[in-house]
Amino acid sequence: MDTKELLKKVRKIEIKTRRLSDHIFGGEYHSTFKGRGMTFSEVRQYQFGDDVRNIDWNVTARYNEPFVKVFEEERELTMMLMVDVSGSEMFGTEDQFKNEVVTEIAATLAFSATQNNDKIGLILFSDKVELYIPPKKGRSHVLRIIRELIEFQPESKQTNLAEALKFMQNVMKKKAIVFVLSDFITDNYHQTMKIVSGKHDVTGIRVFDKREEDIPNLGIVQMQDEETGEYMLVNTASKKVRANYAKFYNEKVAYYKESFTKSGAGAIDCRVDESYVKKLLGYFKRRG
Repeated sequence: MDTKELLKKVRKIEIKTRRLSDHIFGGEYHSTFKGRGMTFSEVRQYQFGDDVRNIDWNVTARYNEPFVKVFEEERELTMMLMVDVSGSEMFGTEDQFKNEVVTEIAATLAFSATQNNDKIGLILFSDKVELYIPPKKGRSHVLRIIRELIEFQPESKQTNLAEALKFMQNVMKKKAIVFVLSDFITDNYHQTMKIVSGKHDVTGIRVFDKREEDIPNLGIVQMQDEETGEYMLVNTASKKVRANYAKFYNEKVAYYKESFTKSGAGAIDCRVDESYVKKLLGYFKRRG
């Protein structure tokens, strides 16, 4: 992809997702994800209804009339976007590939965080951490994240979520808002998820295509495993083949939901032909 085409794509995504974050998600994001606590702001004269526990006795004694301490939410937070860039993300039977929907969701979340003056970082992972962008603020930083989401070419096509979670835990010393965007066709991350969600506010966003849920009866077809690159002939007319695939797929989905919910993390399912706007908004409202 040449520079002109890339910038055009980035701009298109910015216009769409920034409008969503400005008009829909900004307030919901702010009310859903609270700051670290309350920090001292100022001292003012006591007013009827003020909490007497906030009276500043030193200032009160000095001026011989009651003054109270005013506190405000320590708002600044850090959002970490963890995005699966393995081979299975390059799949789609509708108008968009899974990775394109993931990019839009990540951009919407990033602009929502920017609107609240929060920092945003990015981890792109396959079976290893492919790219790490440390958290920073500002529009230009978000645009860099979008560029990487559009054009980054991973070295591996396989998936290891546990490794990515361990990396994030090591680099993020303070509590962060973490969104993990993947199809979660992987396992062996339950224990790591439990440890990470004990410190961070984690939400999994499963992006999937309806054609992944079951194999249609198309006779004998050649298929390629996107993560291994292996080609194979599959008899889709066989009920056993279709049943085995459905079992494999459903087990991975169940593992994802159990791993996140039992760890106290959030979990969102988003099919590529459905509105991710409604899914995110519903999730924010439930949490807020």
